[in-house]
Amino acid sequence: MEILLALMTGVLYAAGIYMILRRSLVKLILGLILLGNGVNLLIFLLGGITKGKPPVIPDGPAVLGEVFAAPLPQALILTAIVISFGLQSFAIVLIKRAYKVVKTDDLDEMNTTDENA
Repeated sequence: MEILLALMTGVLYAAGIYMILRRSLVKLILGLILLGNGVNLLIFLLGGITKGKPPVIPDGPAVLGEVFAAPLPQALILTAIVISFGLQSFAIVLIKRAYKVVKTDDLDEMNTTDENA
């Protein structure tokens, strides 16, 4: 299972970087979304996968006898999801406004400083 998730992380990274290198602003945002999901999956994998065990430690024993899920990577991923949602929302509004002003989403055409073009 971990091998499959590691391969999926690589695919998300590759697709995200490919989309970021395109000339369209929409593809740039999609690439950032894919890259963010790849990072979240990587953090999840680094925390370790334990099936069927909640990230709750019982009060009784001082030393843990069972395997449990690490709560810190899960909390980091939840925080990253919220932050990336805010970033994506802001970027989508910014792209919409830029498209209204410039009438294109091509980065090369937006880079020109000619007002008559």
